[in-house]
Amino acid sequence: MNNDNALIVESAISLFLLLIQLPATAILFSRLLKGPKRHPPIEPQQPTPELLGKASVVVPTLNEALRISPLLAGLSQQSYEVREIMVVDSKSSDGTPDLVKASQQKDPRFRLMTDDPLPSGWVGRPWALHNGFLYSSEASQWFLGLDADIQPHPGLVAGLVKTAEAQGYDLVSLSPQFILKYPGECWLQPALLMTLLYRFDPTGINTEQPERVMANGQCFLCRRSVLTAVGGYSSAKSSFCDDVTLARNIAAQGYKVGFLDGAKVLKVRMYEGAIETWKEWGRSLDLKDATSRSQLWGDLWLLTSVQGLPLLIVLTFLLISPPLSDLPTPPLLLLGLNLFLVVIRFAMLIAIAPSYDRTSAKGGWLFWLSPLADPLAVLRIFLSAFHTPRDWRGRKYS
Repeated sequence: MNNDNALIVESAISLFLLLIQLPATAILFSRLLKGPKRHPPIEPQQPTPELLGKASVVVPTLNEALRISPLLAGLSQQSYEVREIMVVDSKSSDGTPDLVKASQQKDPRFRLMTDDPLPSGWVGRPWALHNGFLYSSEASQWFLGLDADIQPHPGLVAGLVKTAEAQGYDLVSLSPQFILKYPGECWLQPALLMTLLYRFDPTGINTEQPERVMANGQCFLCRRSVLTAVGGYSSAKSSFCDDVTLARNIAAQGYKVGFLDGAKVLKVRMYEGAIETWKEWGRSLDLKDATSRSQLWGDLWLLTSVQGLPLLIVLTFLLISPPLSDLPTPPLLLLGLNLFLVVIRFAMLIAIAPSYDRTSAKGGWLFWLSPLADPLAVLRIFLSAFHTPRDWRGRKYS
């Protein structure tokens, strides 16, 4: 192929890629531009008398002995706004119940119960939360679901309930501050998180479309009356992303749902290292159980266009393209667009840096190179989108 023909082919490919990427870039920027208007991060607060007994806390557990202690200690530091702390255990075999019983000796608000055998059609986590909801006190106005890997700060529950009531939320969940420890996860996890930030409105923005609502079940506060009205967790019983599924179902019924920044009130240590992060967190980030097939394909297109391709396109130009002075207009426009997207992606690191605790991380500097993992992160979403989990948190599913 002579040089002229090669340039024609390059121009045609560039025009095709521009047609794919430009609309996705416009959608991305329509979301990022909402950032300055978002609700500020939740602050820890001291309780006031009207909060007395407002919230019941429910924690689902299955073999969490290695990481539940910070949660138990943090919950004991919450004040009188917490009426009860129910740990719903799914027959753990690692000593998790013993740790809960030890906490119960110091704080009578703790209650330990075992959920009934898992019914057909239910996933373990929503089943445990549903049981906790059914057996929690009807006198509590708020139901707060927390995961065992959460490390709550004092004043979390008071700050969360006060914010929910002041802003008129019926359901509000929080994004945490992630604790990073090892080099691989410092590099990979921010890229996986970015797949969420690119697909949805920023935290602290009230999303008007129920099907685009985002939620995080690690810290999930809902009015008890609303949960009663929707049948508890039954509408999300078969979902591996029950938090998003339930939040979208509740939003679709006209209730006000919020997703706020909780980096100042809770931390989380989710997975140990890059391999576990890739396997466990990566397979739930597609949110296919809460998303229509058309939405899922739309999200895959957007992620491919603005997160998966830019770095690869720029590297291709740098390695095999002719000098810039010899390039026709379409390839130059394509290169300019993707350089711009890469610059924006690195700039986003400044925005998400407060969402990570890297104080004890080995190789914490790799966080600043996490955009180099973007093609892998998008690939992980693709792999997960077309695969139904058969095991989750130690349970097997048919």
